Amino acid sequence: MLPTYERLNDPKRVFFHITFARLALTALSLPLSAFCFCVVWSLVFDFARSTFTHCDVANYLPSVSAAIGNYEPQKTVWRLAIILHLPLRLTVTRMYLEYYREHIKRNRRMFGILACTLNVIENFALFCLSLWTSADNYEIHRNSFVVFIACSECYMLLSYLLNRSARKSVLLPHEEKSLRYKRNLFLINVLAFGLAGYCFMRHNARCEAGVYTFFALFEYIVVLTNMGFHMTACWDFHSFSIHCDTRNGLHIMRY
Repeated sequence: MLPTYERLNDPKRVFFHITFARLALTALSLPLSAFCFCVVWSLVFDFARSTFTHCDVANYLPSVSAAIGNYEPQKTVWRLAIILHLPLRLTVTRMYLEYYREHIKRNRRMFGILACTLNVIENFALFCLSLWTSADNYEIHRNSFVVFIACSECYMLLSYLLNRSARKSVLLPHEEKSLRYKRNLFLINVLAFGLAGYCFMRHNARCEAGVYTFFALFEYIVVLTNMGFHMTACWDFHSFSIHCDTRNGLHIMRY
């Protein structure tokens, strides 16, 4: 759906109007709120179970899997948030497809399509690993996690490179801000993922007290920087909105 540029003259005909920045914020606030709830609830009400490891050494934070997928009500809250936010995330991905077609050089547009495809796969992989936890079906959960991480990292890198060096127009101030945050969040995400992997292997090899806590902490950083990266859509689409009225139905407008 290409953006339209008309202005609505009769406000009485409007069913709803929402800016795309607010839509992106809503899409990410659902999993963010659910994630914070799951971690806090696990620490307060399920501390012993959620922080237990096979090494039986001191641990002070639950892993992401333990916080969101092993116990109730955390599991239900997380699943509900992921299910509700998926259509919104796919809508944002659709907008990025049009964004790349408009702003990326013609000979690089296939990379824009690839980036959007990776983002769609990332979203459905997150959906699968949330519905099938490690306790429910370890193989599906593990494979979905691998696909999610691989597509997430590739998408973030490709999205940053497209906006940095493949544009056919100069970046606007809000787009420059978005690009700067994309770069910083991607670098922090990669670093945190590497440190989380190191802590996980060290915990399994040596069973040292507290190492799994650092693994969980770096996992949190990976999750939060991923969410923050997608939140940059608020700047990329600051001038767009979704509009529904009696004359045009549901359509996208640009200020």
